[in-house]
Amino acid sequence: MYRILLTPRWWGITLFVVLAIPFCVFMGTWQLGRFEDRVQTHQAVEEQPAPGTMAAEPLDELLPVDTVTSGRPATASGRYADQFLVPGRKLDDRSGFYVLDMLRTDSGKALPVVRGWLPGKAGQTPVPAAPTGRVTVTGDLQASENTGTDGVDAKGGLPDGQVGMISAASLVNLVPYDVYDAWVTLQDTDARTGASATGTSASADAALTGTPGMGGGELRPVPAAAPEGSGLDLKAFQNLGYTGEWFVFAAFVVFMYFRLLRREAEAARDLRLGLIPDEGTPAS
Repeated sequence: MYRILLTPRWWGITLFVVLAIPFCVFMGTWQLGRFEDRVQTHQAVEEQPAPGTMAAEPLDELLPVDTVTSGRPATASGRYADQFLVPGRKLDDRSGFYVLDMLRTDSGKALPVVRGWLPGKAGQTPVPAAPTGRVTVTGDLQASENTGTDGVDAKGGLPDGQVGMISAASLVNLVPYDVYDAWVTLQDTDARTGASATGTSASADAALTGTPGMGGGELRPVPAAAPEGSGLDLKAFQNLGYTGEWFVFAAFVVFMYFRLLRREAEAARDLRLGLIPDEGTPAS
């Protein structure tokens, strides 16, 4: 009955099924592994102590930023250089912007430092001046943003002095020095300047005391974000959904193979019994 399996056509169909089933199982297992990795990473992040309870470490010892070092307190020393505003950022459901200063370190590279958040519109709200002179900052380490990060404005066309994304790729085009592929957000900030730093000049002391003429407003610390790919978000559960789809595809291939084989075997049997006319025999 199943001699049709020896025909060239069924050789091809069988070969396709033999290759398709392991492929579907492999892809389903791979997607399941990705979901399990997300679960384990999420648990590891949840079990990590709060950033404020961890000892700060030198910046270079925590780079490159990964799921382990993201959010860890990092220290760096240098002098503040260029300042940028990052518009369109929300804090506690209020619209505002980040104040981003470039800290030129002893190596010559600059570390983007978010000194804090201010309500209002960038360019229309007074911004506290950054300390001058040599400073040492301690902030929670963050990976460079990308187009998928919440609040990022990748459209461009912003006024001078504003950036839509905190990343080395975007900042290196705006400053004449190298930029670290990371940034820090200050948490232990002064109520008026947002500067978690020790300045050595009179201007820095004036900024820390909120002297008139040095800028205004109360900078609020920007909480560190969880490392990308560490949460059980929609994308994580998409991996779980894809797992089920691949195993369903494998089962469907097996089902269709045996269904088609049975139909052709029954058709061949009926032909031998004369229940259906042979296409090469004229109808009487």
